[in-house]
Parts: sequence; structure tokens; C-alpha cells
Amino acid sequence: MKKEYSRIDKEKKVISIRGLKKSFDEFEVLRGVDLDLFQGENLVVLGRSGTGKSVLIKIISGLLQADEGDVMVLGSDINRLTPKELDALRLKIGFSFQNSALYDSMTVRENLEFPLERHAKELTKNDRNRIIELVLDAVGLSQSINQMPSELSGGQRKRIGIARTLILKPAIMLYDEPTAGLDPITSIEINKLINDVQRRFNTSSIIITHDLTCARATGDRIVMLLDGKFKRQGTFEEVFNSEDERVRAFYNYNFID
Repeated sequence: MKKEYSRIDKEKKVISIRGLKKSFDEFEVLRGVDLDLFQGENLVVLGRSGTGKSVLIKIISGLLQADEGDVMVLGSDINRLTPKELDALRLKIGFSFQNSALYDSMTVRENLEFPLERHAKELTKNDRNRIIELVLDAVGLSQSINQMPSELSGGQRKRIGIARTLILKPAIMLYDEPTAGLDPITSIEINKLINDVQRRFNTSSIIITHDLTCARATGDRIVMLLDGKFKRQGTFEEVFNSEDERVRAFYNYNFID
């Protein structure tokens, strides 16, 4: 399934990164990364395990501190924000975790209501209910509102996790391995949902994955991390139209048509 829809404003950068470096002890993970994310764009970051994909989005969201480089998110320099300013910025960033990060002791409704109670206390009960119904409808799980996470399939939990991320209307979505551990049919449904979220909520997204079916289905643009830098970028076809043995091996091992 090839990506067919996009509404990208290349005049507006929502994320701009220059010269980003990050090491853990003697291990250099990111060695001078430059990256832009444009308004309305789905950007896929590809790379083998351990190449720094998840480190990148943790730095963008302020969960990790870069060693060097500039990271601008929604016009703010991450490195210069106070803790209070960083907390305010994070409310504009939706982080879809690989494990969905739902509270097992709460129903779906309570999981979705929790961030509203913490960060949108001015909302009435009716307002909260309306927003919850909206995001559940967006992920196609209105009927699951009173279920517990343990009663949901892996794909349904992933959808509820995305719904909870959307509840505060983030400008940026960060997806960490959105199809990991899912069967092929459910993965296709999640890919479609990522595109639906982009279209319906006008989000700008970074999608971290090693699933090439996901990359081709969701990415307006794809970048590949090799040796701590982005060595390939463009459309899916442009990235993999390469004689580089590392790129070809990644394609041959991972891609499912």
C-alpha cells in the first residue's frame, strides 16, 4: 500500500535539528544528525536496532538531553527551556509508546479521561465525554469505552494508546515502532490509522520503525539512519534505489510486499 494523501506545508518547520550528537559512555549513537519535519508531514525514520531511532525522539520530547546540537520544536529551543516550559511543550507532543502504556487498572474511558483531568481541568464532564467519544470514534473503538485493557487485543490496545495520545490535541505525533508485535493484518490497520490521524487532526508525525510495509504505507518522506547519521532520504523508492549493501540488506531482510 503506497501513501497517496498528504497536506504538507514546506514553508513551516515544526521540528528543526542541526548537528545533533548523543553518546552513552564511549558509544556514539548519533553523530551529527540534521533533520526537518514540516507541518502536516509524516516522516519515517528507519534504521536497525540500536542505531539511535528511539534516542532521537526522546531528545525531541525532552526525555533525554543531547550532548551537542540544536533542537527546535514548535519554535522553542529544547536546550534552553525551563522545566515548566518543557512540560508545557510536551503537552503539544503526542508520544505513542511501543507498549501502548495503558493503565491496566483503569477502563478505556478512565485511561482517556486521566490526561484531561490532569491537564484540562477547566473542562466540564460533558466536554470530557464529548472529547473521549471523538477520539474513540477516530480510532474505531467507540464500543470499547467500558472495557479493561486486558480485554483488548494487541491492536486494540495500540489504538487506545493512540486515542489517549490524541486526547490533548497534540501538534506533533511521535510513534515508536507502531506495528511492533502485531500480525500483518492488524499492522495494515494501524498504518491506515496513522494516515487517518494525519488527515483528520492535521498532525505532523515522526514514525520510528524497522517495518518497511509501515514505512511505505505511512511515510511522505523517509530517512535512514546509518552510522549515526541520515545517509538516505526521500520517498520509499528513492531511499531504496541504492547500491549500498547495507541499504539493500535492510530491504531484503525486512520488506514484505
